Amino acid sequence: MYSALLDTCVLWPSLQRDFLLSLAVEGLYRPLWSDAILEELEEHEALKLQKHGSPTEDSEEKARSLTQQMRTAFPDAEVRGWEPFEGTYGLPDPDDEHVVAAAHLAGAGAIVTANFKDFPPSLIPANIEVISAQEFALNTVALSPTGALAALGHISARYGRNGPPRSVEDLLTVLAERYGMNDAVDLLIAARK
Repeated sequence: MYSALLDTCVLWPSLQRDFLLSLAVEGLYRPLWSDAILEELEEHEALKLQKHGSPTEDSEEKARSLTQQMRTAFPDAEVRGWEPFEGTYGLPDPDDEHVVAAAHLAGAGAIVTANFKDFPPSLIPANIEVISAQEFALNTVALSPTGALAALGHISARYGRNGPPRSVEDLLTVLAERYGMNDAVDLLIAARK
């Protein structure tokens, strides 16, 4: 199965994370991350929740719960043993070395990120492509539009259980307008007809 390492920056936006991980639940790819990525996600998620008015302790607990849910849902996603490879790629930002090290060690086909300047193609192992969440979503939806629609249906159902409902149409609008996944959304709309 195709594996993709998801960088923190593509996991931080809530609906984008939910969509990408729901595609994995449908068996369209295998997600990967390192413990460093989850620690960074937890930190940023807690800050986001605090910014939206949640008390610090509650924010930290919700962020911990998020990363624990990810670990539970995808027990084989966390790449271990990448540390010896950190610092061997010569990336512009040494703090991003763990991303490439984990992707390389796990045999990922892609690193999904928004941070292209710190992952120059000449420094990335030849078997790994660095792509945006938008391109990755398009490629993954193209593999199975019906699987991707099922993922959206599950997201919509979770919204109804955990808060105000959101229809699949609402989700498609947000994915296009907020996350720029227009091409993937166009495929999904065509598949619904």
